[in-house]
Amino acid sequence: MIDRKKYPPLHLPAYNAKVRSIDEQIQIFDAFRKKYLVLTPEEWVRQHFAHYMVNALGYPASRLQLEFQIKYNGKVKRPDIAVLSDRGDCEIIVECKAPEIVLNEDVFLQVSTYYSVLRPRFVVMTNGLQHVVAAIQRNVPKFVYIENLPPYR
Repeated sequence: MIDRKKYPPLHLPAYNAKVRSIDEQIQIFDAFRKKYLVLTPEEWVRQHFAHYMVNALGYPASRLQLEFQIKYNGKVKRPDIAVLSDRGDCEIIVECKAPEIVLNEDVFLQVSTYYSVLRPRFVVMTNGLQHVVAAIQRNVPKFVYIENLPPYR
């Protein structure tokens, strides 16, 4: 049912994705938003990364928000994944791209825009095959690249 060229195995743990086909459209169940969505290569990455955060890193599913709206310079933007603190502050922002998209300066500028609004402690860029994680040093606002996103504390 799933085209492995369009939806390749990712460098993330596999999970039991619920996929269905309706009128020749493939859909994936989003357990976080509780609905089926059109399966795109980017959605494939977003779902895998969200499940990785919950199942491997221990982040509470209730703290994740997927594809929500923020305003930046009067425009609506839609970050892929955010992890919120118990106070509702953004702690992590994740920008997901399709596996064939290179994580370049354009992607960094996009996630930087989200950072400027949300001010998380960590920013992540992923295409499912490569993951770039940066921690924010609060005293000197700069990104410090780290190897992995830390587990939930």
